[in-house]
Amino acid sequence: MTPRSFSLVAASAVLLLCATTGCKSQADANNLSASSASASGTAPAQEPPVNPANNALSPADALKAAQAQPGPHPADDAPPPATTGGFDGHRALEQVAKQVSFGPRPAGSPALKQLQAYLKSELTSYGCKFDVDDFQVDTPAGNKSMENILVKIPGERPGIILLGTHYDTKILENFVGADDAGSSTAVMLELARNLCPQKGRYQVWIAFFDGEEATKFEWSDDDSVYGSREMTAKLTNSGDLPKVKAFLLADLVGGKKAHFERDGASAPALVSEVWRVAAKLGYADVFVDIPTSIGGDDHFPFMKRKVPSVDVIDLNIADDVPYWHTANDTLDKISAKSLAITGHVFLETVKEMQSK
Repeated sequence: MTPRSFSLVAASAVLLLCATTGCKSQADANNLSASSASASGTAPAQEPPVNPANNALSPADALKAAQAQPGPHPADDAPPPATTGGFDGHRALEQVAKQVSFGPRPAGSPALKQLQAYLKSELTSYGCKFDVDDFQVDTPAGNKSMENILVKIPGERPGIILLGTHYDTKILENFVGADDAGSSTAVMLELARNLCPQKGRYQVWIAFFDGEEATKFEWSDDDSVYGSREMTAKLTNSGDLPKVKAFLLADLVGGKKAHFERDGASAPALVSEVWRVAAKLGYADVFVDIPTSIGGDDHFPFMKRKVPSVDVIDLNIADDVPYWHTANDTLDKISAKSLAITGHVFLETVKEMQSK
């Protein structure tokens, strides 16, 4: 190994350790930044550092590097793919680790551009065809360049089953977003790997949204869900939006104590359908029959335009995800089992929708 290659590996390991377990001084800085942001209504504007070695890490290598570090690790207890319709929770966990290896990934950042290139490379390797929508938006943090990626799997009849996630992280110091939004992005990648080789009755589209997070510390209707607002406008203009039979959104789905409550802002019939499928598969203890209010997510622009939508998300901050929007949202919080359960329910729901 040359001195240069050794230094790159060492730099990668240091960054991955901070991203996985959290670096105390940076975590303390994050808490101060969050408190200041909450008071002022703005978020830190610093661009996150870019790791020059992370592109060399495969998802498996990223996970191995994280597991080689001291401290708590992600839970790699996923059921085998043969029992989850082909969805591989271990591969999904590797995809979370790969995203975390890029560091913080807010909209418009160099790290997010690296992730965008990686997502497109992975999707191409699965044989997926996809469209890319580059767009510019004015935000409270300035003009941002954003990019939606939309996988399109052909169908035999008119009609679209849409799946989706956001892949950006919130502007917070040292916030690597392992659960938000690394987990749901990993689930959508693994769903794409399973679904792209297939051709069903209806088209299946998989959306990777940019700009879901607010650039200010506090969420608002105007400063949030930039990517999904962009996509609903584009699909309205193209005439494709009325073809969407259902939109299944995933967000924060990888936690070790995952419990998905029934979002009151989602379409009730679609919520019941997804929760029925989950119960049929034996996951009634994860997809629980408890009402909740999310307050805002990428399904809101679709619901406003009368597209039946459901948000599968664990936002129980008190018990399940106390690390939400903090520097503690690190890889050790993630469970391959939770990822596999989510992916299995999505696959089975799509399968049932294809039969109708």
